[in-house]
Amino acid sequence: MQPDILGPPYEQQVIELDPDDEGPVVATLVRRRADRPAGRAVLYLHGFGDYFFQTHLADHFIHDGWDFYALDLRKYGRSLLPHQTPNFCRDISEYFPELDAAARIIRRDGNETLLVNGHSTGGLIAAIWSDARAGQDVALDGLFLNSPFFDLNLPWLLRRPLAAAVCRLNARTPYRVVQTGLSSVYGQSVHDSYQGEWNFDLDWKPLAGFPVRAGWLNAIRQAQRRLRHGLRITVPVLLACSTRSFRSRRWHDAATLADAVLDVEHMVRWAPRLGRHVTLVRIDGGLHDLTLSGKPARDQLFSELDRWLRAYFTSEPTGPDPGQPVAAERPENRGIPQTD
Repeated sequence: MQPDILGPPYEQQVIELDPDDEGPVVATLVRRRADRPAGRAVLYLHGFGDYFFQTHLADHFIHDGWDFYALDLRKYGRSLLPHQTPNFCRDISEYFPELDAAARIIRRDGNETLLVNGHSTGGLIAAIWSDARAGQDVALDGLFLNSPFFDLNLPWLLRRPLAAAVCRLNARTPYRVVQTGLSSVYGQSVHDSYQGEWNFDLDWKPLAGFPVRAGWLNAIRQAQRRLRHGLRITVPVLLACSTRSFRSRRWHDAATLADAVLDVEHMVRWAPRLGRHVTLVRIDGGLHDLTLSGKPARDQLFSELDRWLRAYFTSEPTGPDPGQPVAAERPENRGIPQTD
């Protein structure tokens, strides 16, 4: 390990990966050890156009004895090399080698329990990887999904037939830009130079994200389709999202109390397709990254997270019976359509 850009007590390890068509490839594992290790660790996976900077999230886990790790995936943040196209991939499985390597490093550090915390695209990646690695030596023990990217935030006609047509037409040109950027509303709601309270590197996390390319869009669509058909994740899953979405591309103060990136009802709809042990929590006033929400929503998230962790990762659970699936708390979320 070497010093990380966040400074002590954070350190990082560069994971060398096989080169691809653009050249050398690396991923970066950030680590912060607990003062009183308990043999358990969390691995954080960021979203699209993102990287790890949420030190207050690490603080929360460290306080309870969890070692904290975060992985900047290939072509993101700390791992983005000058010759690379930011955030590009052709298939979600391209991220499996760094996830496998990170899991093995975490286990070698003495952690018997591994919780993976995925945000947005990181949540989709974590779910697909968890399903693929069940029963293997790199398997995880729990999954915490923060506003996972389970569907495109578009009307049905655009997210199904039109998106499929775009991918087919650009199958031979995977690097072609199909959308120049996203709305900057969410970025404005979190960055401290606008309406938010957080400081982060705008080169690694631009307010409007990076261009969306055909190959990446196809990779996401294929992963989402696999999830909708049903995964068999056997470990406990906590899925948390906001109670509402913000849909305008123009700024309004309502964006500070809602998910301004994805449709939260998609997350609710597809949550049961993850596996049998799924807990759904909806956070009033939550932003897309719930950990960057205003303090009341942030406190609610951490309270719900702690309750779930006590239920599944202590010898004497204080919450629901960890041997049984936990139903969504809101009655209106129980009627889940079986097809789309």
